[in-house]
Amino acid sequence: MQQLIELYKQHFGTAPLKAETLAKAGSNRVYVRFAGSGGTVIGVVGQSEEENRQFVYLAGHFRSKGLPFPEVYAVSDDGMRYLQQDLGSRSLYQALEKGRTAGAQYSEEEIALIRRTLCLLPHIQVEGAEGLDFSRCLAPRRFDTQAALFDLHYFKYCFLKTTDLPYDELLLEEDFRKLAADLVACGKGHAGFLYRDFQARNVMLAPDGEPWFIDFQGGMQGPLQYDVASFLWQASARYPQTLREALIEDYLDELAKITSVDRAAFRKGLSLFVLFRMLQVLGAYGLRGYFERKKYFLDSIPSAIQSLRRQLLDGVCAPYPYLQQTLQELADLPQFNTPGQAGEQPCGKGLEEHKNLVVRVFSFSYKKGIPQDESGNGGGYVFDCRSTHNPGRYEPYKKLTGRDEAVIKFLEDDGEILVFLDSVYRLADAHVSRYLQRGFTDLMFSFGCTGGQHRSVYSAEHLAEHLNKKFGIEVRLCHREQGISRVLPAAGKYVY
Repeated sequence: MQQLIELYKQHFGTAPLKAETLAKAGSNRVYVRFAGSGGTVIGVVGQSEEENRQFVYLAGHFRSKGLPFPEVYAVSDDGMRYLQQDLGSRSLYQALEKGRTAGAQYSEEEIALIRRTLCLLPHIQVEGAEGLDFSRCLAPRRFDTQAALFDLHYFKYCFLKTTDLPYDELLLEEDFRKLAADLVACGKGHAGFLYRDFQARNVMLAPDGEPWFIDFQGGMQGPLQYDVASFLWQASARYPQTLREALIEDYLDELAKITSVDRAAFRKGLSLFVLFRMLQVLGAYGLRGYFERKKYFLDSIPSAIQSLRRQLLDGVCAPYPYLQQTLQELADLPQFNTPGQAGEQPCGKGLEEHKNLVVRVFSFSYKKGIPQDESGNGGGYVFDCRSTHNPGRYEPYKKLTGRDEAVIKFLEDDGEILVFLDSVYRLADAHVSRYLQRGFTDLMFSFGCTGGQHRSVYSAEHLAEHLNKKFGIEVRLCHREQGISRVLPAAGKYVY
């Protein structure tokens, strides 16, 4: 912190009036918001000098093209710290929350934001590539066969192998190489700056609502379709296909203004990159879910498998017959087709015998006492969440709860709450199963933390959803300190 303050003083000639450490996102970089007589700036402490200098170079290059990228004001002599423009705290991902949580029913205003963002992408890719020294990019500097195979092997080792599905290594590798070659070939007609992580979390919205771009330091030279697939098929967005089609046309119309484009060839290549990105995503879910035991990623696997099924039905994988066979066998595995798996609704069979059990789940503050059991059974399980990392200690989260996306991301990136809940699930599953066998009608779980706002709310939400989906039972959820209650009926459809 002190070295950042010294850099601030060197550049602005005076010490900052206020310094606020911001919550970490997905990287290990430290961000500090400084406030002073000249307004606010963001101080950054990076872990890699090479990565920091790449960020500074690319930001300067894109700004010289008139593109909305942050200005870098000062860089330390060792390249480990820098000061950059403050782009605020509201991302495109946050701005789309209402439509996303409403089952991807995006409003006209939200669609307009998505469209404005996507229509800036061709300018970044094509105009931004003009005069850009790609030799300064981080390795790999261009999307080539080796880069494509790296991600395909990531899928194989982090996801496919975890399923114990038998397959022929040589035949799969042969199709991997064919797919990699076809992906690289897409860049021969449509190449430019490849952002690599072009998604809603990396787009900040200025006070006037205009998009600005961050987290681009991993960019390289490569096919344009890669970023379009990343953005429009981002797992959490779940854009309807009709909206995707309209947005692709908007993108191509904008691209045609600055360069020639073969729309048919572009769309053919885009289909390949959608498949490629799905395999990348499954690899990431395997690593974060199966190996690091992060619940969010485990819960996301069924929807990713469903997306893969749609790709297989569309025939995208037909030129790679052994890969297609392997992926079809993967999608047909029982663990991805069994009622009660994460993301799946229970079937009607057996639901009648479950419907009489009602589970009540509470979040609460220990300062205000443990919730009373009004059923007359004398109480149930009480879990203490206070051993886990508390987001309430940090200013950005103090007014939020465990239902808010920023808090959810904080807790899941940290990982302590996921280990805690893993034990809770095992205990709760065994107890619910036994209650169903014995015909009992009431069970109570309560989660407490200091304020009953963050960790306990997150835990109560996730246990309620877990039990509702796995057993098909009615769950009554109550966040006592927020005065929020909802019922998850036995049919699995949420009623608020």
